[in-house]
Amino acid sequence: MRADWFRKSDAFDRLVAGRFGADIEAALAGTLPAEWAAVPLAEILLLDQFTRNALRGQPRAFAGDARALALAQALVASGADRALTTIERWFAYLPFEHAESLAMQDESVRLFSLLAAEDERLADALDYAHRHRDVIQRFGRFPHRNAVLGRASTAAEQEYLAQPGAGF
Repeated sequence: MRADWFRKSDAFDRLVAGRFGADIEAALAGTLPAEWAAVPLAEILLLDQFTRNALRGQPRAFAGDARALALAQALVASGADRALTTIERWFAYLPFEHAESLAMQDESVRLFSLLAAEDERLADALDYAHRHRDVIQRFGRFPHRNAVLGRASTAAEQEYLAQPGAGF
């Protein structure tokens, strides 16, 4: 697994924006060519992960979350996720982990529990799912998004954000 996916890297962000910027914009606008529907994981990656890289620090970085979650939910509901490799499923399940909804966080923990049971190398993914759920359970949202989304932070959120390792 490339560490670039899960850490801040200006070079990697530029690479993603340069290679996939037009596709990201089309996905956000809902104008991807019809053949993309045959590969929902590709659209999930554009809307959920690539937006976070290419649009880092902008509110639009989260603009694809609802559509990515809907695609991920449909993938799981159909059972098609079971045909994916464990690494592909990891990316397919990230929209659940990124949702500011306790119900979706619970689903994230359930899905990542299944992955970790199949592949012990993914135990960290389950840990992150628990950590994300804990934040949503405590605050009802991800405080580390507040500044970029123009949301005021509560005193409790400010205290949390001041802690080492807060904000994923």
